[in-house]
Amino acid sequence: MERNETERLRHVYWIGGGSGAGKSTVAAALADRYGLRLYGTDESMPDHAKRTTAAEAPHLHRFAAMTMDERWLDRSPEVMLETFHWFRGEAFHLIVEDLLAMPKDRGIVVEGFRLLPHLVAPLLADPTRAVWLLPSPEFRAWAVDKRAKETRRPGFIEQTSDPERAGRNLAERERMFADRLRIETRELGLQTITVDAAVSESEAVHRVADLFGLR
Repeated sequence: MERNETERLRHVYWIGGGSGAGKSTVAAALADRYGLRLYGTDESMPDHAKRTTAAEAPHLHRFAAMTMDERWLDRSPEVMLETFHWFRGEAFHLIVEDLLAMPKDRGIVVEGFRLLPHLVAPLLADPTRAVWLLPSPEFRAWAVDKRAKETRRPGFIEQTSDPERAGRNLAERERMFADRLRIETRELGLQTITVDAAVSESEAVHRVADLFGLR
């Protein structure tokens, strides 16, 4: 990453972490409270998938061609972790392109599990502008169940022939991903917040705002 681009992203606040950690909730609250522009990387995934070729994102295109059972039942959680395209940083450069193309009239808060520490670190002119929310396994399970009840829509796990086993595989993959984030952020000296039942949504927002120097 060229230094010029790092400087051009100085107005960006980065919130990464494991699924079910409240990244979207915290980012939306900060955007509303401090007048920041909001960019969710989950919402950009379909567009980014279309903008990549098989040569640029081989794991993404292989995943897209799989059946639900092939994705969530026929592979071990370890293989699922190592081959999941977003965890490998495929199409991350498109996130950077999107951010660079946005107006610079105000700050931007960007969130999502695709913000891998080793990819974000070189973009940080100020390391206090990034934080990773790391959920405990129990909190993530609670958050996923709560989200399913609120949306009242069956998730992709229910589209497999064995939803219970697929759910266990996914939970184990997500646990290993969170562990990887803990190790990587520690090695890179990046900020983290552990999220569990003792941390309310409002407290998480306050903690992130404090780390970002927004309060």
